[in-house]
This record gives sequence, structure tokens and C-alpha cells, in this order.
Amino acid sequence: MNYKGIPLLSLVAAAGGIMTDTKQTTQRLPPWSLWRPRTGRPRHGWQPRHPGAVIAAIKAIHTLIWFSIEACMVYLLSAGFARRSDRRAAVAAAVVGGECLIFAASGFRCPLTQLTDSLGTGSGEVTDIFLPEWFAHNLPAIHVPLLILAAFLNGRNLRQQRKRRSSYANG
Repeated sequence: MNYKGIPLLSLVAAAGGIMTDTKQTTQRLPPWSLWRPRTGRPRHGWQPRHPGAVIAAIKAIHTLIWFSIEACMVYLLSAGFARRSDRRAAVAAAVVGGECLIFAASGFRCPLTQLTDSLGTGSGEVTDIFLPEWFAHNLPAIHVPLLILAAFLNGRNLRQQRKRRSSYANG
């Protein structure tokens, strides 16, 4: 048997079935197969099978990222108040600055919030971090003064260190 010049047996074999003469029997396709027909709601783009679990994982990861960035922020402030701006403070400033750049590049909205919204939480219905909702929504307003204070304190420390070095060099 041929279809447009191609033996029907090779067409069926390519589609994952087995053909014997005029009778076709198909094998059961594994769940991960690309040829397996999908059931349920139509999917546009990548959609997880269990969005609640994925959203909880994103919230947990986001919370861990937030805590690490906050640790860098606390270190920047403590180094600024203690008048010891060092390499660790520079690394912490790079982490906080990188986070600020990512936040600004995303239109002053966290990319992980956009990801949870794309998974079906709706626009701003669920915060994407394990923090009290009022606190999560006010994080930018809380952090701007802290960022300015950390920049001022560490800038002051660096200027004083530069003055000391130049006075030692001049003798």
C-alpha cells in the first residue's frame, strides 16, 4: 500500500504505530512523547502541569534571593557606619547594584512577579515572595532611602581613605 508514492508501512512506523497488512495497531506512547495527544485545556507556550507547586517554588527561590540581597544591604550599611569600606563591601554593592539594574530594566517590576503572573496568578493578586503583603508591596519605597544612605556612608569612607593615603604618600 502506498500513499503519494511512500509506502504506508514507513509512514505509520514514523508516526509510532505498527501496521500489518490492512490492520493498524498503535503502540501506547510514553507520557513524555511529543506525538502523544494532550488532553485538558489548550496550552499556549510552556505551562506547568501543577502551577501551584511551581508558584510555591518560585516564591521560595525569590525569598532566598531576597534574603541574600538583604544580607548584602545590611553589610553595606554596617560597613558604612563602622567606617570600613572594603572589598567585601564592594562585592555587596555589586550584588545590590545588579539587583537594582535588573529591577529597573524590568520596568520597576520584579521579573519573578511577571513569571508568577504568567503562570496564572493574575496581575498582582498574589505576592511572589513569602513576606507579609504590605511589606512586599512597599519594598521599593523602603529600600530607596537605605540605598541612598549606604551610598553616602560608603562614599564618605572611600573619600576619607583616599585622603589618608594621599597624606601618607606626601609624608
